[in-house]
Amino acid sequence: MLTILGFAMIATFLVLIMMKKMSPIAALVLIPALFCVFVGKGAKLGDYVIEGVGSLAPTAAMLMFAIVYFGVMIDVGLFDPIVRGILRFCKADPLRIVVGTALLAAIVSLDGDGSTTFMITVSAMYPLYKRLKMSLVVMTGVAAMANGVMNTLPWGGPTARAATALKLDASDIFVPMIPALAVGLLFVFVLAYVLGRRERKRLGVLTLDEALEPQEAETVLVGAGTGAKATTAGGSPSLPEEPQDEGFQGLDPHRATLRPGLYWFNALLTVTLLTAMIMEWLPIPVLFLLGAAAALTVNFPHIPDQRARLAAHADNVLNVSGMVFAAAVFTGVLQGTGMVDHMARWMVDVIPSGMGPHMALVTGLLSLPLTYFMSNDGFYFGVLPVLAEAGAAHGVTPLEMARASLVGQPLHMSSPLVPAVYVLVGMAKVEFGDHTRFVVKWAALTCLVILGAGLLFGIV
Repeated sequence: MLTILGFAMIATFLVLIMMKKMSPIAALVLIPALFCVFVGKGAKLGDYVIEGVGSLAPTAAMLMFAIVYFGVMIDVGLFDPIVRGILRFCKADPLRIVVGTALLAAIVSLDGDGSTTFMITVSAMYPLYKRLKMSLVVMTGVAAMANGVMNTLPWGGPTARAATALKLDASDIFVPMIPALAVGLLFVFVLAYVLGRRERKRLGVLTLDEALEPQEAETVLVGAGTGAKATTAGGSPSLPEEPQDEGFQGLDPHRATLRPGLYWFNALLTVTLLTAMIMEWLPIPVLFLLGAAAALTVNFPHIPDQRARLAAHADNVLNVSGMVFAAAVFTGVLQGTGMVDHMARWMVDVIPSGMGPHMALVTGLLSLPLTYFMSNDGFYFGVLPVLAEAGAAHGVTPLEMARASLVGQPLHMSSPLVPAVYVLVGMAKVEFGDHTRFVVKWAALTCLVILGAGLLFGIV
């Protein structure tokens, strides 16, 4: 019964948000509360919620201060040179812009943090998508898939969890997977190319006149807030002027928050922060708290300016932290009632005995729905050991099982249980249901490509 109710709860949640019958926050709170009553454990709802909130509180704190930190870094111009290099490549061509989105997301994903990746990618590319009237779900979908592939880095989380759960070395899991993951990333770029061609065909030829130099094209693209209307070399308007969002100035080269004299300080602070994250010198929430305080104090020594920066990013902070705490209700009820355990055992039990020698393939396929419908912790610490034990009985090594378990990460990064995805859709001003409808099929296909490459190369 708990298995059926667990799947029913997840299905109800997804259907309601995809049909836009409920907001994600309301659905994350009310649907699990209702199903908790159905299970007959309504009296323990408070305990489940508090336990869920307690487990996700560090994540919420990390996201809050990470948004402030990277928001300030974007304000002061730390990422302008990187983004402008990509903009020179993109110009105003929808095809190049979509490919540039995948490239930027993949590069920034090297820090191992999805929230950071999405904040930088959306902040850089959002003005281009808005001005060219491109589909914003293409931006969120491509960014999520590129980050999902890169999320398998040893310091990204899933690989470390798989290594811990099966008592293996993370490098032994990850290094042999590199060829398959490279194929997956290449597929994301190919998909970005195809989606970009579709956008170019839908919108028409929107590339700037070839006579424009990259610097001139850049001025057209990032001149938000200057009041200048974008034009082609022929003098006719080509990019419609969009109202600037309060607190969001994109890459306006004239914004008052730029601090060119402090560029190297901010670069050193960011490198130090990311190094501390990788080396685990302090808990990540503490690192971002300290980093945000230092960034605000040095770049904006006057208190009114600090308040203005905090106010500019307050909307994103509130939306994301609120979503995380709402997701805590969902995960708290799933785990507290035992639904997630029954669902995992059912999935294992339905595997035919004849599939035993192919448990790595089975694990790879199961990683798609299981990492989407439950947290990485739940999958890697709860389900993977059970699957690995079943595989060992048929001669499948734990290393093969661990590598196969990474296959579902491109889809996982768009799961409603991943806090970073709310940073992505929140900053891009995209409905979560729209993002889900668009990305699920492409992300699942990316996962299957990685699995196929793993089988072809003999990795899985």
